[in-house]
Amino acid sequence: MISLPQYAELPNRVKHREASSDHLTVIPRNKHGISRKSISDSALKVLYRLSKSGHRACLVGGGVRDLLLDIQPKDFDVATDATPEQVRELFKNSRIIGRRFRLVHIRFGRDIIEVATFRGYDEDSSKTETDLHGRILRDNTFGEIEEDAIRRDFTANALYYDIHDYAVLDYVGGMADIQTRQLRLIGDPAKRYPEDPVRMLRAVRFAAKLDFGIEATASQAIFEFGHLLAVIPPARMFDEVIKLFHSGRAARVFELLREYGLLKYLVPALDEWLLDDPSESMLDFIDQALVNTDNRVNTGQPVSPGFIFAVLLWPVVHQQASRIQSDRQKMIPALMQVGETVMKRQVRHISIPRRFSQMARDIWSSQPRFHRTQGKQPQRLLGYNVFRAAYDFMCIQTMVGLMPHKLCRWWTEYQVKNDGGTQPERNKKQRPRRRRRNAG
Repeated sequence: MISLPQYAELPNRVKHREASSDHLTVIPRNKHGISRKSISDSALKVLYRLSKSGHRACLVGGGVRDLLLDIQPKDFDVATDATPEQVRELFKNSRIIGRRFRLVHIRFGRDIIEVATFRGYDEDSSKTETDLHGRILRDNTFGEIEEDAIRRDFTANALYYDIHDYAVLDYVGGMADIQTRQLRLIGDPAKRYPEDPVRMLRAVRFAAKLDFGIEATASQAIFEFGHLLAVIPPARMFDEVIKLFHSGRAARVFELLREYGLLKYLVPALDEWLLDDPSESMLDFIDQALVNTDNRVNTGQPVSPGFIFAVLLWPVVHQQASRIQSDRQKMIPALMQVGETVMKRQVRHISIPRRFSQMARDIWSSQPRFHRTQGKQPQRLLGYNVFRAAYDFMCIQTMVGLMPHKLCRWWTEYQVKNDGGTQPERNKKQRPRRRRRNAG
């Protein structure tokens, strides 16, 4: 890491679309902590091949930011002056994707390096398209690296590691903001948020993940422009919400979404429940479930989106199912009925793939079954496809007093006695029986 006094003179603000080489601060290789040993072999192959082919090639975005913060990046993105077609010609293991932003994905086994051409800006270009709100629908006007820097969202994400001389290039004062752990939007929030309202969700995600503060102007504008999230396509919202809650800081993300009033655009039913004198035990459940999710993410264990949505919508589903439960309407049918209604509303805001929405509904309807510990009922429940997720869900409820604590202990011991929860024979794929031909 670079000590702050060395770069205290870096500019804190750059006017939108006015950056040039005059604003550039070059941090040479002996003044920053980025080592090529920390960059994936795949990313280095892309950078070197582009450079040797006469193109400018830089590592950019979160990869550079994280390396400067001594965090090992999960992904590496490359920016270049080569067009998508030129990149595609250099890498046969690549494909051009996207309409809104044309990018190139280069695959090395399971590793994918994303390559973007430097973006420029021209309001009259046929390659740039916006809607009535100012939201960018298409942005494929290419430009120079200086223009590309100010097209990015936050200063901390607009630093370039140049493979030519291994220097870090800073056009927007991003190094100073990293040093002070501040998330600063590049340009005027009144223009940048409407261009892409998802930037508000990215602000929340980065602030939570990096433990950064959001600069005052960018922070205040979220309250003013949050409603623009309603125009984002539900499919894109799904991708962004999963990034939020799979960031390893989901508990903090949830706090910030509530603080900025953004939850009503993501999970409106939960937001309404929170406004209606919510029970402390259910709030504790959400918090504990998100803490457990963070622990799984940070230790490399899988987390299903279905589990996340089951957690976020459980207060609503449980409350409504409890209201309609009666002698004629037992709890499991009530949960199934309410779960379907609540999920139908939810998918209008976030396009949850069916396999995940069904998983959430199965987790909900499984909860009363954990009370059935006699006879063949436990073995049947153990054979459910969602058993493990439903079991974790149940144990979290016992931790906050929503279900008897002894249930989690009983089911934990039961799994140990039954080979750790292997599925019963009835769930194994069986060969269909042949019909016997009639004799004669």
